[in-house]
Amino acid sequence: MADADQPERRKRRNLLQSYYGASEDNDEIDTPSDPCDIDGKGFQPQLYLDQLLLKKSLTELMDKEGEMTSAIKSLDSSMQTLVYENYNKFIGATDTIRKMKNDFVRMEEEMDLLSQNMNSIVTFSTDITSTLYERRAKISQLHGVHSLLKKLQYLFDLPQKLQKFIDNHDYSLAVRCYLQTQAVVNRYKDMPSFQGIHSECETIVRDLKVKLKLKFRDHESTAQELSECVDLLLKLNEPAASLYEEYLAHAQEKLSEDLNELQKQIELKQAGPEVDNTDISILSVDILEFVDIGCNRFLSNMCLVIASYTEMFLHQSKNLESDLEMVALQMLNQFVWRLMDQYFQHIETRLRLEESSTDTALLVRALDRFSRRLQAMNKLLPNTDFASAGNDIVLKIACEKMHQYLDTLKMQFADSVADVRHNLASPKLLSKSVQDGKMSLSELLDTLNQSVVDQVKATLEHLQSFIESGLTYATTRHFRTTYCSEVRKLLVSYLNHLYSVAKDYCDTNTVSGPPLLLILARFSSDMGHSTAMYLLGYVDELFISDSSKATPIGSLCENFKEIGQKLLNHYVRIQGQVISQLLRKSVETRDWLNTIEPRTVRAVMKRVIEDITAIDTLVSQLFEEGVRKERSSDSSRRTLNYSSASKHPSKHNWTYASSINSTLMSNIQKLFSEKIEIFTAIEFNKVSILTGIIKISLKTFLECVRLRSFGTYGLQQIQVDTHYLQLYLWRFVSDENIVHSLLDEIVNSAVHRCVEPTLMEPSIVELICDQG
Repeated sequence: MADADQPERRKRRNLLQSYYGASEDNDEIDTPSDPCDIDGKGFQPQLYLDQLLLKKSLTELMDKEGEMTSAIKSLDSSMQTLVYENYNKFIGATDTIRKMKNDFVRMEEEMDLLSQNMNSIVTFSTDITSTLYERRAKISQLHGVHSLLKKLQYLFDLPQKLQKFIDNHDYSLAVRCYLQTQAVVNRYKDMPSFQGIHSECETIVRDLKVKLKLKFRDHESTAQELSECVDLLLKLNEPAASLYEEYLAHAQEKLSEDLNELQKQIELKQAGPEVDNTDISILSVDILEFVDIGCNRFLSNMCLVIASYTEMFLHQSKNLESDLEMVALQMLNQFVWRLMDQYFQHIETRLRLEESSTDTALLVRALDRFSRRLQAMNKLLPNTDFASAGNDIVLKIACEKMHQYLDTLKMQFADSVADVRHNLASPKLLSKSVQDGKMSLSELLDTLNQSVVDQVKATLEHLQSFIESGLTYATTRHFRTTYCSEVRKLLVSYLNHLYSVAKDYCDTNTVSGPPLLLILARFSSDMGHSTAMYLLGYVDELFISDSSKATPIGSLCENFKEIGQKLLNHYVRIQGQVISQLLRKSVETRDWLNTIEPRTVRAVMKRVIEDITAIDTLVSQLFEEGVRKERSSDSSRRTLNYSSASKHPSKHNWTYASSINSTLMSNIQKLFSEKIEIFTAIEFNKVSILTGIIKISLKTFLECVRLRSFGTYGLQQIQVDTHYLQLYLWRFVSDENIVHSLLDEIVNSAVHRCVEPTLMEPSIVELICDQG
């Protein structure tokens, strides 16, 4: 029984192998298999087990057992799944085969029925052919005569049909009927029976051309009607060149009306809101609506004209000669550019009237819409670039808007400086700064610096809106590069304007208060050291430009540092001149030969100390202290060194005999003393500024003393005054020796110019100064 089932099993195995692509020939492998490979065909269980027992520990053997157990279960599950799937496939295949058998049986019956029907049709066709064979030629002849009679009837009725179509304004159908019969009528027009038809048709066609031309010239005709008229006239062999001119002339009338409307809007804007006519003022529109009018009316009509002209005269007129087609294209280009130039002029004129800085966003939207619509026109007419012409206008308007912002920045800076001057002129501020010592000047400087930075930032943010993402014209490299470069030039121009304004205050003829000079000096110094570089870095960050062609930052900063130094020097000279004027008048207006014995310090010296103290308070609000040389412990009580005192230490009377020797000793002392430079460079600190002012003042005092003659009491008054100045001035300067040296020279000069030089006792001088 088992032997009988063996062939059947082998058959099923062969079928499965053929289905899954397996083959017994693949069992032979050239390379020997590993006997320990559990998945290989040469696997030997006993050898594999022996190897495991030799190499593995008990724990590893137990793990291996668990691993193999899980693998066996997985393989059993996979095998069961495979069996179920194959069983389902076998079941499905059995059902399909059974269904196919039933379908084939029904199909065979239908094919038999179809074959019977085809045989019947062949039989009937053969019978009909044999029956009508004898009369076939006659039927064909009669059919031809019938067709000819129908054509002749159509030709005889042609004039009436054409007239009927024309009366019904169905011009296209009339032209089509005429063109279908034109060849036949022209061929037989010499025959008497066709002469009347030909003449009537020609008369009707001439009338049709006249009506089409009248409709073509009618201003009320739409673009579609114009296109239809041109198409029909071309089909009727009307000269194309005349149609070009007439079509463009008719189109120009409508386009001119759109341009005239734009011109009226410009005139309304130029007239302003003060126009008396309320109706006219209502018609005035903003810049965005103005651009919309130009785009939706003029440009839309222009696009329609171009498309219609191209469709009528260039695309459909393929039978025209190439020269005539070139003429048509040239005429169209000239016509379009002539009107587009007028349109560009109107747009540019209207854009120039937008002077308000608050309407930047609206202006940018208008420019983008204008540029976007022009790009669409480039696709209609070849070899034209309206977008580039429009972008040039946009760039020009943007640059002009930029210069308006520059003028606004200049006005704002002028207002800021005016506010500073107004605050400085306020009595409340002066009393606050002098008495309370608060940072009033520092606050004004911070306000000025911050206003400049804020105004520049606000302006740059407004200008950045011209190159925002999504704007059509801003995507072109030429526009973006040029615009960014112009923005940087704007900032450089503004900085140069600040430099020019500061430079104007250096002019000696410029009327300005010393505190303002002090603020501008510090402002210029700050610009040169930090603010200018910050603003230029900020603009380079917002507007990526070619920095290689930009103005060097170093030159601008150096200019500001230079002008700051000049302003500070100018401030020192002015303040020195103010105090010098007090000292000069006090010397020139007094009779030094007949003056009374000094009992107190002169009021002018107290005024000088008060003024210098006030200057020190103001300067300390803006500048740091500075570096001072080491001072002696008795600076405030130092006795001035006079050349006569060294010669007569116990006596304070002078004789004319010793004047020559004292003069000689004074000159020798000057040779070995350090020379004092009066007009030196002023550093940006309080000590240097006060030192410069005091040197100018004392030098003026010295020169005035040299020009006067003194009596004994006059000399002693100078001695008291200089000692009083020495008590207070040393604390304001960087080197107290400067004050001591100049005051020594003043007293020595007074001694040399004195008729009877007798100095006062130092103790008495100190007593008078303490009382003063």
